[in-house]
Amino acid sequence: MPKIVGGIEVYMGPQQLNGPDNLLKAIIDFIDGSQSSLLIAVQELDSTPIAESIIRARQRGVLVKLVLEADYLFEKDAVQNPFVADGEHEINRQLHDAVLRSNINVRSDYNPHIFHQKFIIRDNQSILTGSANFTDTDTSANLNHIVIIHDGIVARIFGREYREIQQGHFGKLSEGADPKPEEVMVSNVRVKTLFAPDHSPEMEIMKQIAKARQGIEFAIFTFANSSGIDDQLVLAKQAGIPIRGALFKSQANQDWSANKTLQDAGLSLSLVPRAGLPEPRPRKLHHKLMIIDKQLIIAGSFNYTGPANQLNDENIIIIGDLDSTDPDSIQKQKELAGYALAEIDRIITEFG
Repeated sequence: MPKIVGGIEVYMGPQQLNGPDNLLKAIIDFIDGSQSSLLIAVQELDSTPIAESIIRARQRGVLVKLVLEADYLFEKDAVQNPFVADGEHEINRQLHDAVLRSNINVRSDYNPHIFHQKFIIRDNQSILTGSANFTDTDTSANLNHIVIIHDGIVARIFGREYREIQQGHFGKLSEGADPKPEEVMVSNVRVKTLFAPDHSPEMEIMKQIAKARQGIEFAIFTFANSSGIDDQLVLAKQAGIPIRGALFKSQANQDWSANKTLQDAGLSLSLVPRAGLPEPRPRKLHHKLMIIDKQLIIAGSFNYTGPANQLNDENIIIIGDLDSTDPDSIQKQKELAGYALAEIDRIITEFG
């Protein structure tokens, strides 16, 4: 069962890897709960059940708009017979066509960098975001998280970003300056959303790390030396802050990875998946997740890399406030963060 505190829901999964929550069901239930509108921005859609739920919403009269990364809709190399459906991303194109045939507004980004968003705005009152793409692998074979916020102001913040995306103002093509990121109290817990590249999420993450006093835990798909976050973690370690985390092994072994820098500084790191794991084993550790002082969650689509900060279209959502002195707020923050932290513990123990 997800951790639900007022209008905030945190899901960790998938259940196929012994995680506590069914990520596919969480996405479909969120879509099926729509009554008036669904604004969807996601890197990839290859899950037939999710596509069917989107089409169901349109069939019952919901206004539906969808933006996808174009890289999953065309072939890098032309196939010999383009009239035969046998390309690498054929399921993506089939679902794309089915959505179009359902009279749904679909746009694809052709930015050379990555449209990496994963969020839905429902009825201008709720949002779903996290690390999971709307794919079979991300909802069943990759370690991921989902966050749902029920709040009209948070939905409005995401809605403003969605309008920019629809107009083609994303990534390096972003025009103008977004307002300063807003902080919203949802069920007496601070929620702050930042979008890359407009808000430079890297700096916000570094700022939150600098406030740590008790400990930092993380699970990250891609963590590069270019991020600057690795330097902040090294400084925190030198200040005596306990730090441990999990990295996806194939990414961590790359020359550009922060893995060696962090290990040389004495951080406790686990690489996932390790060789010889019993089944079920994860295909990828796909989280972009950090917990600070067992109280603050940093979640969303944002990998810790230079391109994610400067070029890609991304988001992070911060749940909690390390400066809070309100006992009720602190207790709620710790409930939510404790749920995410338990999953990081499990990942390190079972797969690291």
